Amino acid sequence: MLSRDIDIFRVVMTSGSATRAGKLLGLSQSAVSMALRRLEEQAGLALFQRTGGKLLPTEEAQALLAEVQQHFIGMEVIEHRMRSLRQFGAGRVRIASFPGLGVGFVPRVLADLKAERERTLVSLQVMGSPEVRTRVLRGEVELGLVADSVALDGLEHALFAQYFGVVALPAGHPLARHAVLTPKQLSRYPFVALNPDDVTSMRLDAICRAHGVQLQTVVESSYTISLCELVRHGVGIGIVNPITAFDYLGAGLVFRPFSERLDFAALTVWPADRPLAGFARNMLVAMRKRLERDMAALREQMPAAARAVELHRFHRGD
Repeated sequence: MLSRDIDIFRVVMTSGSATRAGKLLGLSQSAVSMALRRLEEQAGLALFQRTGGKLLPTEEAQALLAEVQQHFIGMEVIEHRMRSLRQFGAGRVRIASFPGLGVGFVPRVLADLKAERERTLVSLQVMGSPEVRTRVLRGEVELGLVADSVALDGLEHALFAQYFGVVALPAGHPLARHAVLTPKQLSRYPFVALNPDDVTSMRLDAICRAHGVQLQTVVESSYTISLCELVRHGVGIGIVNPITAFDYLGAGLVFRPFSERLDFAALTVWPADRPLAGFARNMLVAMRKRLERDMAALREQMPAAARAVELHRFHRGD
């Protein structure tokens, strides 16, 4: 089959008529019709019903269009890659991150890397940790950032940091007058929580059972950024990771340390068959520096009696 005939077929299907397709492609209507006939003959399929001068796509045509669209999406990706190579050479780094770091933290890190970014095209994609893992395994990204619940088989990986949950409260909430909050205090108010199958949610449940209390959960969500939004809108209080908490300073929320250590953790992952790109190595250094600054700023917004509480920890071997 001729690729040109397939392209004409795609334009006819997406534009809705042979006449419009001809105008878009700079072809006569008869040339468009001939291309469609040729395609049908080579495919051995009736792709259109011809009624009253109109082309009505068959079910086979719709099915073929889905495949053709995938082909052209792939071609667009290749064309984009060629344009970036012309502009940046091979200096392109693809990063995928789970939302806990990708929404606010990684953009701040990239802003810190202004000089390096001028020589490198960075692609940042934000998605769930399982999707990040899949992208890295396929070699579609050079660096992934995931939560510690993700499977690590087949990946090179390192612990970036552990960080410890803080309580998110609406400004003016009665609990805001306390420097550190306990499970018993939290149990008195509507609570927004991570989904029950989340590793951190399970850890919190164990803490509450050990203290003999049960939280009044009113809404569950997958991401701590959603929990912050729920708290901001007065749905309840919640425990979030301090990196996301920093994103919400000045957004009508206040944060207090939790009396118990509720662990969150982020890991860096990369393909097992290739070393980290130079930009990615520089980024990991910048991430550590940025985390130190962000946690210091978050701590400064807390009561003086709470500022000695540990909010994060780097791996000893790093």
